[in-house]
This record gives sequence, C-alpha cells and structure tokens, in this order.
Amino acid sequence: MPALGEAAPDFELLNQFGEPVRLSELRGRNVVVVFFPFAFSGICTGELCEIRDNLALFEDSDAVVLGISVDSKFAQRAYAEKEGYAFDLLADFWPHGAVAEQYGVFDPGTGMAKRGTFIIDANGIVRYLVVNPRGQARDFTEYRTALAGLGRN
Repeated sequence: MPALGEAAPDFELLNQFGEPVRLSELRGRNVVVVFFPFAFSGICTGELCEIRDNLALFEDSDAVVLGISVDSKFAQRAYAEKEGYAFDLLADFWPHGAVAEQYGVFDPGTGMAKRGTFIIDANGIVRYLVVNPRGQARDFTEYRTALAGLGRN
C-alpha cells in the first residue's frame, strides 16, 4: 500500500465505455481513487450515490473521481447508467484485481477490492488514505476535510 507522502502507483484501466484511463495522465489535477467491492451492492451504491450527489465538492477542489472495482467494463457501464454516475468507473477485471493489489486493497480470499480511498494531489502524491473494514461505509465528511487541505490547482 502506498504511504502518505509517497507517489501513487500509476495504472491504466478501462472505464465503463471501454476507454483507457491512466492515472499519470491526470497530473495537474487532484484525483480521488475510490476502490469498492462490487457494482450494484448496497453499501457501494450508497457511497457512490453520495459522491454523485455531491460531485460539486470534488469539482470545486479540481478533483477527478475514479471508482474502481473488479467488475467488468460492461457491469460498470450498466451500473453507471442505472445510478446516473457522471464520473469514471474503472474495471480492474483482468488481471483480476491487479490495481487493487498494487494499492494494497485486494482481498484474495473474496476476490474483491476492499473499501479503500486514496486522495492524490496534482503532483501524484498520496495525501489521504483510508481502508474501511468490510461492511462499514466510508465517512463522507472525511472527503471534505482531505480535499480542503489540497486546495485548488
């Protein structure tokens, strides 16, 4: 798992439209990487809908939101369309969970990503991270605090 103050590991994954998204190409903007276990699951949907409903908070901090799970791009697209997500959902489908593993949040026993959040500044440095226990939703107010500490680029 990358530590606070370290460079975030670069990755490239396909979004829900099959378009490649590379973390390093987002330099110059803050990035919020939200690993979630599975599309269409209860807690995940609640968390991502909270991001959807408060997207202005991220935009005001010049932050791009990337949701990542081990689901396929097809499942991600259906999920984004059903819930109206206006941010990228990335498929860490194959090699299965490789990016989640790179970030230290892959659970090989269940084959899914843990609820990990990494806020990366415009220079690619991890400035905030949290991994929530299974079944425990993230605290949305922590996003506000972490993003406020970054400022706008």
